[in-house]
Amino acid sequence: MSRPPRRTRTGLASEVPHGQRCAAPSDSRRGRSPAGSDAPDDEALATTPSIGRPERGKKAIHPVASTSSAEGPALHGPEFGLNEWLVDEQYERYLHDPGSVDEKWRDFFVSPASPASPASAAGRREHAGAPASDANPREAAIKAVRVAALIHAHRVRGHLAADTDPLSAAPVAGHPELDITAFGLGEEDLEAEFVVDGFAGRSTMTLRGVLDVLRAAYCGTVGAEYMHIQAFEERRWVQERIEAPSRRLDRADQLQVLYRLGAAEAFETFLQTKYVGQKRYSLEGGESAIVLLDALLRRCIGHGVGEAVIGMAHRGRLNVLANIVGKSYRDVFHEFEDAADILSAQGSGDVKYHLGAEGTYRALDGGAIPVSVVANPSHLEIVGPVAEGVVRAKQDLADGEGGGAFSVLPVVVHGDAAFAGQGVVAETLNMSQLPGYRTGGTVHVVIDNQLGFTTAPASGRSGTYATAVARTVEAPVFHVNADDPEAVVRIARLAFDYRQTFHKDVVIDLVCYRRHGHSEVDDPSITQPAMYDRIDARPSVRKLYAQSLVDRGDLDERQVEGALRDYRERLDRAFTETRALPVPGPRKPVGAAAVPREGTPPPVPTSVTEATARHVIASQTAQPPDFTVHPRVLPQLRRRTAMPDAGTIDWATAETLAIGSLLMEGVPVRLSGQDSRRGTFGQRHAVLTDRRTGAEHTPLNGLGPGAAGFSPYDSMLSEMAALAFEYGYSLERPDALVLWEAQFGDFANGAQSVVDEYIASSEQKWGERSGVTLLLPHGLEGQGPDHSSGRIERFLQLCAQDNMTVAVPTLPANYFHLLRRQALGERRRPLVVFTPKSMLRLKEATSGLADFTTGSFRPVLSDGAVDATGVRRVLLCSGKVFYDLDAYRRNSGSRDTAIVRLERLYPFPDEELRAELARFPAGAEVRWVQEEAENQGAWSFVRHQVEHVADRPLGRISRPSASAPAVGSARRHAAEQRELVDAAFR
Repeated sequence: MSRPPRRTRTGLASEVPHGQRCAAPSDSRRGRSPAGSDAPDDEALATTPSIGRPERGKKAIHPVASTSSAEGPALHGPEFGLNEWLVDEQYERYLHDPGSVDEKWRDFFVSPASPASPASAAGRREHAGAPASDANPREAAIKAVRVAALIHAHRVRGHLAADTDPLSAAPVAGHPELDITAFGLGEEDLEAEFVVDGFAGRSTMTLRGVLDVLRAAYCGTVGAEYMHIQAFEERRWVQERIEAPSRRLDRADQLQVLYRLGAAEAFETFLQTKYVGQKRYSLEGGESAIVLLDALLRRCIGHGVGEAVIGMAHRGRLNVLANIVGKSYRDVFHEFEDAADILSAQGSGDVKYHLGAEGTYRALDGGAIPVSVVANPSHLEIVGPVAEGVVRAKQDLADGEGGGAFSVLPVVVHGDAAFAGQGVVAETLNMSQLPGYRTGGTVHVVIDNQLGFTTAPASGRSGTYATAVARTVEAPVFHVNADDPEAVVRIARLAFDYRQTFHKDVVIDLVCYRRHGHSEVDDPSITQPAMYDRIDARPSVRKLYAQSLVDRGDLDERQVEGALRDYRERLDRAFTETRALPVPGPRKPVGAAAVPREGTPPPVPTSVTEATARHVIASQTAQPPDFTVHPRVLPQLRRRTAMPDAGTIDWATAETLAIGSLLMEGVPVRLSGQDSRRGTFGQRHAVLTDRRTGAEHTPLNGLGPGAAGFSPYDSMLSEMAALAFEYGYSLERPDALVLWEAQFGDFANGAQSVVDEYIASSEQKWGERSGVTLLLPHGLEGQGPDHSSGRIERFLQLCAQDNMTVAVPTLPANYFHLLRRQALGERRRPLVVFTPKSMLRLKEATSGLADFTTGSFRPVLSDGAVDATGVRRVLLCSGKVFYDLDAYRRNSGSRDTAIVRLERLYPFPDEELRAELARFPAGAEVRWVQEEAENQGAWSFVRHQVEHVADRPLGRISRPSASAPAVGSARRHAAEQRELVDAAFR
């Protein structure tokens, strides 16, 4: 059988001849590292066997070596490279004057423990056959350096020669930079003994022994990438465990592995047999993923983790739900029978391989831990940040906000093509160590099929591995051959221990294959014939592992087949019971009837007492002693405290009042976004920074005993992952007000799939209720196309079945009541608020104190500035354009035009608008005015709604249709705005 293509930088390459094993003696010359090698420059330098000595005064090849010249010969440490010139220099100095070198160097050149020193060379030659040339201390020292460089090279590049591909038909070819001849070593050195300074727990070791350890640690069925980690302690921690001798699993663990493999295989085979032609995204070829998850969750029990949350790819999802989460086989079969209506209470539902579940993982030894799988759509990797948000919320509840116990484990399962191809992966990795998003480390599992749908790695990624992006956050990556389930268990345990020790992300690249097509209904051999010839000829991992246990004498055939037979019988019983159930009746109606329309929301008391309002506002200037507020901020805070008496409470102060009053009522508030702590427009100042020391102070966290916590965070420069995280957080914290703010409203474009797939539709698809609130600055103010529109039209297009609230408030008090209603109302649904920019400091856009101590949110703002009986024209509008229209009316002296504001666009305020229009003469013309283009803004949505309520045609005043949201010239914008406002009154 020919050897399969080796995974290279560009994916599955042409046939690569094998023969040279990792680090084995060879006549081949040292080769150059592959183009695009993933080793950083310092790693490459450290492993380059540069025999020549640099000029005097030149910097050492590796910085640790240059330090060694002063501190002694730390030649065998994990960072040491092949710096033979340093040995030359020190040895020459030693020969000329032994006192001129450090004591450690003198000991190194004369100590019997040094490799081939004069005092020990004869004895070693007698017992180990060391070459006679070793009698020269200089030559011995140089060889010691070469052995140190050989070890370092394996730590850096050993993964390139590891046997991680289960489809390989022959041993993996070695890497030229790992060959001992590349380091000036040969077979005559194999029995020579060298000082190895703790390598593999030994002080000295023969070169043959060193090679044995290196091969086992780095060139077996696990390839370890960790030398890119900057922290020395982390690298040493991994080294000590990777280089320690591997032990076979004990009998109990072997039985556990065999059972899990059998369950995974039997489950897939059963579905393939009973439900031919149905999509299920089979795990066949990657059944070791169940073993991996099993090992992770077993490790959680008794090790400080009380719960696990899994963000799951499509592939293997049903298997994980059944065999890890504990979803009943009957429920799985119901979904295949298309009888899901029996199980769901409402909504349109979703396909079975998108569904989440909550359950309990149960180990065979009786241990158990709660575990859940987060629902997710076909937008693949977007589930990652959602799962992280769920975990952070659970941790905040269990450990306290930012408590640091990290008692919930996030596990995110990826596909290889998606991990390499989806940008949200990089975003999610980047947030892993940020204060507002830390979850104490995530275990990422890549089910590496070595193939996308039909796309080979050569067309799907530019790097050697699908996991290359993980190196950006210095996460260790372990590539493991999925056909070695015992290695999978060891790496799962290692990954968990790393997470618990360092609270950082870790990646397991489970290299496997996909036995069937992408969705079991296509023929993969059309595009990958050679690969699928090998797959068709390959036994399953269960069969391979079972046979190895029998061959080793660990188990007998009866034990191997007994567990599998028992599992199949359980599946058969569940299948028979499912088929015996009554045939489901007609499907429940979906659409508007599935979720009752709320109509007019039930009243929620949102006003506060005057004492509460004054207490919250006073907190803004109550800084700790010796805290120096920035001189540009202090006047703003002082003006804020004067606003209640002046009756000019602005937008930022109203928001502060809303948040502060909620905190005093025990409602926690989380706010995140790009520059949201200060506020994009310098309006919020939720967190103050000491002008002298840089210390931080959050005024709203000083409201007194019993107040809940306020958690404002500046997010990374991300929309997709950041919003997905907040959505996930909101699912687990219905008790909290969770706010996400875009720097500008149109930046939410970067999170459009989060809005589409989760915020707008998750309740219908999965029964998930979220109260996440989006704050999107909106308004055409001459700042160009990309800082104008929050894309109201896109959100309104998604509105149906009371799935969310969309509001455009124009008064601070209305915004205050809106936020409080969102937090205190019984119905949880997303809220989208189009917030102001110029209105933040507009004198007309203020509210009096009484507006906060009385009243509630008003979806329609009436016009009391004109006599209703004399009105012949009613202008309906939302947002900032009201103030432009009102200013024009005042300046022109018009008394026959009323301006009515729709503060809530969805759910549409039918009754409130009908009552307002009833105040005006029946013949009055009604116009909709928006500053956005005709094909944008709210026009397309409100037109039919208003015409139905007003029982008359609705006129439109807007900019003409346009492909961009706004013009780029401020002067042109101003001219357009004047023309638009003038047209509204013509």
